[in-house]
Amino acid sequence: MTSDVSGSRPSRSAFIALIAALMALNALAIDILLPALPALGDAYGVVEANHRQYVIGAYMLGFGVAQLFFGPISDRFGRRGPLLVGLTIYIVAAFVALVAPSFETLLALRLMQGIGAAGTRVITTSVVRDLFVGRAMAEVMSLAFMVFMIVPIIAPGIGQVLMFTGHWGLVFAFMGVLASAVAIWAYTALPETLPPERRRPLDVSSVVEAFRTVVSNRVAFSYGVAGTFLFASILGFITQAQQLYVDVYGLGAMFPVAFAAVAGLMAVSSFLNSRLVARIGMRRMSHFAIVLHVALAATLYGLSFVMVVPFWPFFILVAGIMFTVGWSSSNFNSLSMEPLGAVAGTASSVFGFIQTVGGAILGTWIGQHFDMTVRPVAAG
Repeated sequence: MTSDVSGSRPSRSAFIALIAALMALNALAIDILLPALPALGDAYGVVEANHRQYVIGAYMLGFGVAQLFFGPISDRFGRRGPLLVGLTIYIVAAFVALVAPSFETLLALRLMQGIGAAGTRVITTSVVRDLFVGRAMAEVMSLAFMVFMIVPIIAPGIGQVLMFTGHWGLVFAFMGVLASAVAIWAYTALPETLPPERRRPLDVSSVVEAFRTVVSNRVAFSYGVAGTFLFASILGFITQAQQLYVDVYGLGAMFPVAFAAVAGLMAVSSFLNSRLVARIGMRRMSHFAIVLHVALAATLYGLSFVMVVPFWPFFILVAGIMFTVGWSSSNFNSLSMEPLGAVAGTASSVFGFIQTVGGAILGTWIGQHFDMTVRPVAAG
């Protein structure tokens, strides 16, 4: 690891853990809310059940758009400062959401929280690209993704416990407290990875040139766009997960367990990817995974036309689909970033914007088609 900041630098394992924790704040902001959606909707008088999903969509919209700004800013001022500003915004929005007087205000605060979280997405990817290249980068991203997947495993369960013990607002308090702890960790342990001589000026011509470099690289841009559709597929499932598991299959309080099992398979998949990618290669692994992803989804979609799909066939097929994500997502990210080390911050922001906003729009659109069957999520 290279740094222009004096002092001790974290070990490789500590670095991966910190990157994973920063990435996990984004998953936390989504998954811990899922068990609270019915109570939250009741508290604000949201009659249409599908409209509760807007608390996810508003967050993702802010998360996506703000990435366009964090990238050029981090290329100019370094990684640490913008990261800490983003974390502060995330924390403030989480705590203020506790006293949001209306559903519209809550949505605005979720938008703000997403804006803060954008810094964690852009800058963690940029930091990894600053320090690693090629298959080493893919291995680090896979290991970080594996640790990061602990959050989707446990977050719905935490949300369910908080719902048992108190007001739905405790979910936002938990987000704020945990994000504060991660912010302190980042402040004390994360070195600056972009030395002054590699920083780019923050003027219109430089930013435009950096954006042009990103979008004109056909291989990098194509993998970035592919990641958009993959993310939309995942988000389409997440937005419907609570309704599918609880309303369709009647799991009730066991919903977090089923959700965690699927997320656990994604973590296993990411670990296997980190072990195999150096031997097999990013392209071969990710291409195979995405073909399998489509085949399993098509099988579920076809079954939905001939029967009311029982829980276990549904669960096994969804678990298989999500298993493929661990082999495709981190590799797609690495493949899109690999040729663009000179503009890593801007590249991360462009791909983050395209993937998050595009994925959020498509994923929310998929979620709004929920009709008490598995067909919309399979089609998505």
